[in-house]
Amino acid sequence: MTEVYITDTSESIDQAVIKMFSYLEKSKIPILKSSNEVYIKVNGIDFKKHTFTSPEVLEAVIKYLQSINAKVYVMENSTQANLTRIVFTITGYKEICEKLGAEILYLDEEDTTTFEFTGKPSVEEDPNGYNLKTFRLPSTIVKIIENRDAVTYINIPKLKTHSMTGVTLGMKNQWGYPQHADRGKDHNFNLHSKLVDLYEIIKPDITIIDGLEGTIHGHYPPTAWEDRLVKQFNILIGGKDTLAVDTVGARIFGLSLDEIPHLKIAYERGLGEGDLKKITVIGKDLEEYKERYEWDLLQEFPDDIKIVKGKKLLCREGCQNNPLAALQVFANDYKDKFKGGWFLIMGKGHDENLVEQLKDEDYTRGLIAGYCAIDEVGKQIRKEFGRRNVFFSGDCNNLADTVTAILKLSGMSALDLIPFSFDELMEIIQEAQKHGTKALITTAF
Repeated sequence: MTEVYITDTSESIDQAVIKMFSYLEKSKIPILKSSNEVYIKVNGIDFKKHTFTSPEVLEAVIKYLQSINAKVYVMENSTQANLTRIVFTITGYKEICEKLGAEILYLDEEDTTTFEFTGKPSVEEDPNGYNLKTFRLPSTIVKIIENRDAVTYINIPKLKTHSMTGVTLGMKNQWGYPQHADRGKDHNFNLHSKLVDLYEIIKPDITIIDGLEGTIHGHYPPTAWEDRLVKQFNILIGGKDTLAVDTVGARIFGLSLDEIPHLKIAYERGLGEGDLKKITVIGKDLEEYKERYEWDLLQEFPDDIKIVKGKKLLCREGCQNNPLAALQVFANDYKDKFKGGWFLIMGKGHDENLVEQLKDEDYTRGLIAGYCAIDEVGKQIRKEFGRRNVFFSGDCNNLADTVTAILKLSGMSALDLIPFSFDELMEIIQEAQKHGTKALITTAF
């Protein structure tokens, strides 16, 4: 039987972390290896509230590891449209690491090595053949891959559902490793199998899910809706087998393996235990968790945004739910700044008279998200309304381009999202550029 451990954080996060590592040690899972180096991957996709690994959990883990003489590194490559240095500054990760003496590794600034996807896509490939075959990993990840007997790799995702992959736990958290330019090309129906391809290349030694809280209806909840979309769980979920840990994490949300494509693919490939009947959960009884929580976005969008969906092909993994999630956040968390009156077109299979429909409803500005929609109607719509009025987000949704378009269309700026001055922001961006960042960021300043 594969063991997964759950500890209670309601009284003390520090004690919950210590108890988690005591469970791991008793099961003879080595915490340190020959080099005493430990690499921690947080979920630091963004600095937005409820989206990132709790700083308190990170700090408690670092303290524990240092108490057993570990040399600790904390690493991340934030989501497209963002910069890891900005996320670490705003979330408090940078302050924690500097205070404790843990070294920060900004993975978007490292040299890379090219790898190949090897698994079969989860569904038949798109007729256009737009299916990336290679991706680039930063040098730190390559070092971990090549030195598994010497270094320890600990994965600390946050307990979140995900509107594109069902959940984003240990396995999905590793999607922070491919470079930004490679990620957008895989946020389509092939994403699930490619998450597993990456997992075959690098597996954590230990995965500990930060379950102080959990998000439902997606991984990026509008703060205005936090009372509806954020639930308190006050737990950590950990173990050696990431698939088993993720399976238990999904179960906390009331979700099964069959509902989470990448977990099911990993189980079918024999990459871990995904059968709850063969997983021993220590510390909590899963029967306590009786409620089922939904993973897809709430279907609530501004009335003055015309959303046009293709009828033949529209991947929720990219061109659909990536722009819609961003739209929800900007429309609800920045109501005093956000302006509607524009269109959002996505997918393949649009009406021949789409331009006339837009004109009849007085929509002359908007965003076309994803190569399917761009290839089918982009040229026609730009010809009618002009390049300045019609934004393109390429790939299977380039999130940096999408965020830039939504900000400009709604009359906003990236500075509306950042809690410090333009000069401070530029200083961080310039520092990242000096170190060779490959991040794709918004240009809406």
